[in-house]
Amino acid sequence: MLLHPGFDPIAISLGPLQIHWYGLMYLIGFTLFYVLGLWRTRDVWRGINKTELEDLLFLGMMGVIVGGRLGYVLFYQSSYYFAHPLEIFFVWQGGMSAHGGFVGVILAILWFAWKRGKNPLQVGDFVAPLVPLGFCAGRIGNFINGELWGRVASEDLPWGMIFPQSGDWFARHPSQLYEAVLEGVLLFIVCWFYSRKPRPIGFVSGIFLSGYGLGRFVVEFFREPDSFLGLQALSLSRGQWLSVPLIIAGIGMILWAYREKRQ
Repeated sequence: MLLHPGFDPIAISLGPLQIHWYGLMYLIGFTLFYVLGLWRTRDVWRGINKTELEDLLFLGMMGVIVGGRLGYVLFYQSSYYFAHPLEIFFVWQGGMSAHGGFVGVILAILWFAWKRGKNPLQVGDFVAPLVPLGFCAGRIGNFINGELWGRVASEDLPWGMIFPQSGDWFARHPSQLYEAVLEGVLLFIVCWFYSRKPRPIGFVSGIFLSGYGLGRFVVEFFREPDSFLGLQALSLSRGQWLSVPLIIAGIGMILWAYREKRQ
């Protein structure tokens, strides 16, 4: 049985300026996006150059931040924020949704493709492998903050961890780290591997959507549901129900991509 280290959420403090670990994790995610993207722009057949990558990074950042915040507001605490609309802008109080960030990035890709006259699926195939390590960094940020802890684990689980932030002293699953591995490292490896050479347009995007949705769906069985939501229909969490459309859409895109290739 382990005890959460109780990290200080503030990584750097310079007088009145405080830089939080969670913010640094976002910065790391965006940096990895750009560095890996530069590597991919060397392949002309991918259809994205360095200037376009920089535009994608900016739009993606806006999509993640705005979409993540609005997603949390709409998917998780809509009644509260509709009653306190000004607090929607209080992002320093926490509250971001990965699924909302997903929608924001998709809209950013559609906007970029429309402005540049590109196929949005081709743009999505370029972007997909660049995103998972950002998920990994974000979940590590959650772990450092001691938030989004897992459900109570069996007493003989070697890596069961006590999160004092939960208000009890039960050993729990470190579900933030599960997500960092599944939605981050593993999904990155799969997407990067399948995108090494030309694939049918939309295939890599489908791998990414279905892979993230499946990984999140599985991890939610080990993650403590939000106290203000609990479990919902069929004893599934809100995160699981939001992941189902991603799984279906991703599988559909994979099948469509290979059908188009055969035709």
